Amino acid sequence: MREKVGAVFSIAKENAPVPGCTVSKEISEGENYISVFSLAKDTDISAEIYPYHKLLIISDGGLTVYRTDGDKKLLSAGESIVTETDIPVGMRTDTGAVYTEIAIRREDIMNDAVKAGEVFKLVELVPYQEGKIVNMDVVHNDKMKFVVMAFDEGTGLSEHAAPGEALIFALDGEAVIGYEGEAHPIKAGENFHFAKGGMHSVKAEKKFKMALLLTLE
Repeated sequence: MREKVGAVFSIAKENAPVPGCTVSKEISEGENYISVFSLAKDTDISAEIYPYHKLLIISDGGLTVYRTDGDKKLLSAGESIVTETDIPVGMRTDTGAVYTEIAIRREDIMNDAVKAGEVFKLVELVPYQEGKIVNMDVVHNDKMKFVVMAFDEGTGLSEHAAPGEALIFALDGEAVIGYEGEAHPIKAGENFHFAKGGMHSVKAEKKFKMALLLTLE
């Protein structure tokens, strides 16, 4: 992934829109490519037909996802949508928007809790449970997994290494990410990138929810 490793950062802050422009940055290649888009106010990505879904995660601003038949969905920061296939779908914004886009193939396994064309919040997919960690696979295949996790206060994951790169989206609360021997406090709205094989841990200082995107390309 083409993001800084081993430091807390903000996708929204580091990809502020350029006035009058649409900017895209590919951060991971492969069949499940990952890109960050920054749309200035009053910009538009024309409706086009795609043979695969797109998972959009809104980091900042407001984004309208629209179809040429008049259907449209307005998303704000913290909301997501999986776009539909085989019909023209476009994106526009009146205020400006920053979002992450993940390609989801037809054959990828998607959780029944997520329906294409419907707006949802990742933070609401899993509940907190006392003394426990709750996780849900949102979508996965043999080269990618996107998971949402809820940590009760004081719970965590002991130090380990992943077989691929991972990108964290902090959704709620606060935690401390341990990475290669250093502690990194993280809170809702922030991100963190693990390199392949990087030793890391997660400790919830308060109740904490996060989404984890693991790539195995």
